[in-house]
Amino acid sequence: MVKIRLTRKGGKKKPFYRVIVCDSRSRRDGPFLEILGTYNPLTNPSEIKINTERAKHWLSCGAQPSSTVQKLLKISGV
Repeated sequence: MVKIRLTRKGGKKKPFYRVIVCDSRSRRDGPFLEILGTYNPLTNPSEIKINTERAKHWLSCGAQPSSTVQKLLKISGV
């Protein structure tokens, strides 16, 4: 099954996330199929950049977003 989820980047206590498409069996920071965007929770307000066309494509192909990514997609207007 293909999932849309977050992978963590950044240093200690400075999280920065990528929104990625990957196989559900792969580890959190493991291999992925495509990067859809980024999420930076440290800025005020949080910075969310997502390629909406590609996100819609993957959702139409049956990819399941995680609960956090689902909220981010809702905010970005997908």
